[in-house]
Amino acid sequence: PAEHFHRYSNWAAAALYDRYLVTLDHEFLLDLLDDLVVDYGVWESERRRPDGLFWQYDVWDGMEESISGGRQTKNVRPTINSYMAASARAIARIATMAGRRDIADEFDSKSQRLRAAMLDAMWDAEAQFFKVQFEGGGLSNAREAIGFIPWMFDLAGPEHAAAWRQIKDRNGFWAPWGLTTAERRHPTFRSRGTGTCEWDGAVWPFASSQTLSGLANVIRGPDQPYVTRHDFFEQLLTYARAHQMDGKAYIGEYHDEINGEWLITGPKAQRSRYYNHSTFNDLIIHGLVGIVPREDDMLQIDPLIPPDAWDWFCLDAVSYHGHCLTIVWDRTGARYGRGAGFSIWDATGELARSASLERLTAALPASD
Repeated sequence: PAEHFHRYSNWAAAALYDRYLVTLDHEFLLDLLDDLVVDYGVWESERRRPDGLFWQYDVWDGMEESISGGRQTKNVRPTINSYMAASARAIARIATMAGRRDIADEFDSKSQRLRAAMLDAMWDAEAQFFKVQFEGGGLSNAREAIGFIPWMFDLAGPEHAAAWRQIKDRNGFWAPWGLTTAERRHPTFRSRGTGTCEWDGAVWPFASSQTLSGLANVIRGPDQPYVTRHDFFEQLLTYARAHQMDGKAYIGEYHDEINGEWLITGPKAQRSRYYNHSTFNDLIIHGLVGIVPREDDMLQIDPLIPPDAWDWFCLDAVSYHGHCLTIVWDRTGARYGRGAGFSIWDATGELARSASLERLTAALPASD
């Protein structure tokens, strides 16, 4: 593997499997299986501790100058451990598709053991949050946005859901211009300066993307009393509103949580401009409108738009399993002329319809 690939933490195998669920490109995925197995082994040799947990410098999480980390500190972090557990699970699924039972069993076991170890090691029962475990033992005293990452990969359980109260708490992660990278009540919140990549509280689109992805999974998961579709909708609109500068579409590296101003200026501003630390399309297609990719021939749409939020929307020309989908919500039927309600279409015609904005499933027609 390329050396630089093993600097920044990543979840490549899990992302590739997720891509497969949209494209069903078996050949592309199976061709990568042996490489993914080798790659995982390299991560184990470089970052796995004797207790099975993975460590990472905060800078190679892309989160330098964090409250809990350090550029030379080998802490156990929710980031890399979530990524490795999710990637091991993905490799197991790819190996199953390939008929390689030995690899599938090995990586399924790796994923389950790591998941159990990370939940036990990093859950702070008193703070009700996943936290960084220090190299020498003990947990950080700060809640940070990386504590939401286990939900991005469906690794946390219902017993951990209380952590999501913090995204609505003005002393937690809620701020006028987005979700902060550390809780605002912490005494060292945004105390490390500005302009040299400080993830001690400012809003970072990359972290916001991960948090919103996790939030979507929580809302679609077991019932819990902490967050709703309205919370996802509010935070996504705030996130979208931040994607501008001087009245034009823009995304930089990170911005102020109070006034929304992008924080890197001067000579470094060129590096920061159009930084693309965002999964905005996925947050709309999978999150807000609700296409939930799956391996079978059933199309599942589970919108996170509150029923009282919009009178109409249309998501058009989405490629999924070889079909070109159109998803329409039109409360009265006057906007698009395709009837009132929530409907799904492809080139063959209407696939499903509901009078209300709710979860829909439809059998996909056979592709030519």
